[in-house]
Parts: sequence; structure tokens; C-alpha cells
Amino acid sequence: MNNDLLIILGIAAAAAVASPLGGLVAISLRPSSLVLSIAVGFAAGVLMGTFAFEMMPTSMELAGLPLAVAGFLLGLGLVYILDLYVNRWIMAGPEADQKAEVDRLHRRRRPRGSNVAVLAGGTSAEELIEGMTIGVGATFEPEVALIVGLAICIDNFSEGMSIGELTLDEERKNAKRRTLGWTSLIGLSLFVSAVAGWFLLKGLAQPVTGFLFATGAGGMFYLTITDLVPEAESHQFQQSSAIANAAGFLLVMVLAQMS
Repeated sequence: MNNDLLIILGIAAAAAVASPLGGLVAISLRPSSLVLSIAVGFAAGVLMGTFAFEMMPTSMELAGLPLAVAGFLLGLGLVYILDLYVNRWIMAGPEADQKAEVDRLHRRRRPRGSNVAVLAGGTSAEELIEGMTIGVGATFEPEVALIVGLAICIDNFSEGMSIGELTLDEERKNAKRRTLGWTSLIGLSLFVSAVAGWFLLKGLAQPVTGFLFATGAGGMFYLTITDLVPEAESHQFQQSSAIANAAGFLLVMVLAQMS
């Protein structure tokens, strides 16, 4: 077994385990809203730094600007369509003028599952893109895969905490079993897609690899902006989420310069 394959297996396994670990922390320790704000905000900052300093520059280097932009838009669009599908093709924020109308429509046609199922099911599907991104990154530069894997690992841990918290709010009796079930599915989705990305996409032409890497960046960008940033901000105290976000962003900037 060569060193690159060992690296991809290690990165994928760590990122996969992070999700159930985060869920267990939420169930066992019941972290405060301040801790959740910092953890999720830091994860959002790490991911944003990863897009800015690693993923998109690498995609443009491999595929050129037009293909990198097209791949990013494709990844963003795929996750957006998934989000619309889960929410019966209509969504609105809590302060939107359309919120009352959307709530009425959702009472007649509920989203496809409970709040936990919607979040965890959607995240599991998104993990397929994130796992593929790790696998693609490892095919051309293991150092890039390490930074992307670190970002996804932190992201999965914070999302596991969010799922654990939401599960406790919905049902305390079976909260631990449900949390472990959903977060393990998320971890498995990521691990399988990362390994598949390594074996199936290795040896592709550089423009194709860069395009696929940008597609992963687009999907992860959508998840960060629509899920992690609002979740962190909703728990913030004295703008704790913004400070944690900046810390995560700067961490990846430093790591990117050192790699």
C-alpha cells in the first residue's frame, strides 16, 4: 500500500469519525450556546479560508479560470437543488416577507423528514461531494488534501454537535441512538466517497481534476454560507461567532502559506 493511499485513508477516516464524535460531545456534555457559537463559527472560518487559499487557487491552476468558475457554480447549484428538494422547493429566512406563506405551504406539505432528518440527510448527501473533494485533492497534491481534510474534519465535528443538540430538542428518550445513527451515516458517506474519488478519479487530465475540485468547493461553500454561518450567529454572545470565524480563516491562511 503506497504512502498516498495511506494518507487518503487516514484523512477520510479522521473526517468520518469527527461527525459521530461531535454528536457524542453534544449529547454527553451539553455544551453551552457560547461553545456552540465558537465551534461552528471556527468551522465556518476554516472552510472559507480553505476555499480562498487552497481550493479555488488550485482549481484555477489546474483547469483555468473559466472551468474553475463553471465547476464552482455546478457544485453550488447541485447542493442548492438538493436543499430545495428537501424543503419542497420553497424556503425563506425567519425575517423574510415570504416566511408566513412558506410556513403555510410547509404545514400542508411538510419537508421531507423531521428537522434532524432534513439536516442530517442533506448533510450526508453533501458529504459525497466533500469526500470526493478529498479524494480528488489527494490524486494531485497530498498537502492540499491534508488541509481540505482538516477543514472538513472541523466542519463535521461542529455539524455533529449541531445534530446532537437538535436531536435533544426533538426527542430526549432516543437522542443518543438517533444522533449516533445520523452522524455515523454522515461519516460513512464521506469515507466511501473519498476512497472512491481516489480510485476512480486518479489519472484524469488536470483540467478535469481542477473542474471537479472546484465543484467540491462550490458545494462546500453553499453549505458554509447557508448552514454554518447562520447557526454560529444564532448562538453568538458578544459576536463570539465572528471572532471564531476570523480565527479559523486566519489559521488556514497561515497553513496555506506554510505548505
